[in-house]
Amino acid sequence: MTTREDILSAISDQQIQFIDLWFTDITGLVKSVTLPSSEIQTVLDHGAHVDGSSIEGFARVAESDMTLIPDIETFAVLPWDPPEERTARLICTVHTVQGEPFIGDPRTVLTRMIEQAAGMGFHYKTGMELEFFLFQTSEGGDKPLLPQDNAGYFDMSTGQSQAIRRRMLATLSDLNIQVESTHHEIGSGQHEIDLRFDSALASADKVLTSRVALKTIAQRQGLYCTFMPRPVEDLPGSGMHTHQSLHALQTDDNVFAQPGDEYGLSEVARHFLAGQLYHARGMAAVLAPLVNSYKRLGTSFEAPVYVTWAHINRGALIRVPHIARGRETHTRLELRCPDPSSNPYLASTVMLAAGLDGIRQRMQLPAALEETLFQQDPSRRRRLEVLPTSLGEALDALAQDEVILTALGPFISDRYLAAKRQEFDAYNRQVTPWELERYLNHY
Repeated sequence: MTTREDILSAISDQQIQFIDLWFTDITGLVKSVTLPSSEIQTVLDHGAHVDGSSIEGFARVAESDMTLIPDIETFAVLPWDPPEERTARLICTVHTVQGEPFIGDPRTVLTRMIEQAAGMGFHYKTGMELEFFLFQTSEGGDKPLLPQDNAGYFDMSTGQSQAIRRRMLATLSDLNIQVESTHHEIGSGQHEIDLRFDSALASADKVLTSRVALKTIAQRQGLYCTFMPRPVEDLPGSGMHTHQSLHALQTDDNVFAQPGDEYGLSEVARHFLAGQLYHARGMAAVLAPLVNSYKRLGTSFEAPVYVTWAHINRGALIRVPHIARGRETHTRLELRCPDPSSNPYLASTVMLAAGLDGIRQRMQLPAALEETLFQQDPSRRRRLEVLPTSLGEALDALAQDEVILTALGPFISDRYLAAKRQEFDAYNRQVTPWELERYLNHY
């Protein structure tokens, strides 16, 4: 556990010059305020004041003053700055000037949902698989041009690719982010880094930090890193498969595990899974938040659209990974529709809310749809519920899901829907090169 004294000692011993205070808007973009390290004691005692009036989804001008309260557990020295500019980072929650947690702060929303789970006796843990592309850049620019390599799934790839992934892992380690593994993904220039299981809030913090860190390392190697879900038409998309489990608050026992069950799942796990299936369409606009997200979903078995679950069917929305005998404590559910453009705090919030609703309502889990059945019964496939096919359809589904709206709270849900509808409308109004090429000379 980090203490105030630990932070003050680190700043002195490592001659840290600056402190970055990070927080996010509702879309998940990192916002930052930089202070000289001499201000750290004031910040730890009283927070830092900011104007939130121009931040996406935050406040009206009349209520724009906000206070950033740092979470001392998130203290980390940024490993890429030179010694004369050495900078440490603290992730903050946003409060009003009256000292109340701000209802428009995504980190606060997740914290409150975690407290609801604790009230039911559960501790929520997650582990994310981050996929991303590395592209070559043009001279003096950062516009993606060509994939950084032409390797495929689990290929050794080029020496440069291996070196960059190792450098990325070393950087994440310096930031106290534990990685289970990394490998080349299916697409040219596509990579995956799997983050170790942790409490949901810590995992969300690590996703936020990893996106900044990986982009920074790529940029310093003359490459462009993007977490855009589908940046190239003829390459697969990038996802953020999320592994989840609930643990007993007092003992930390995995309450999803049930040795002897066909799928190794307890009754709690089955209700939780049923809840996520029931609310899958309502969650989609948060888990796949961009117009571009819906150009990833449905393009491969890694980006499923059928609202099903299974053990060995990788086309299922939720998969129950195989657990070896004696390792039942690792029982988990893998949700496969989220992508890495999502706000990790809001994504974890809605996933937990959906699962807890399944437990509260004792929702019954439909039969698993394994791969053999999926292939042999086209008529059954046609009867399955599917995820939305566009951001607009996903927003309509979100607007009708009271459980997910309540989890986000009226402040965030109203502003999120408004911002995303504006994004979708702007997309629909554009005239694309594809349209001009196809229609201009024909009509």
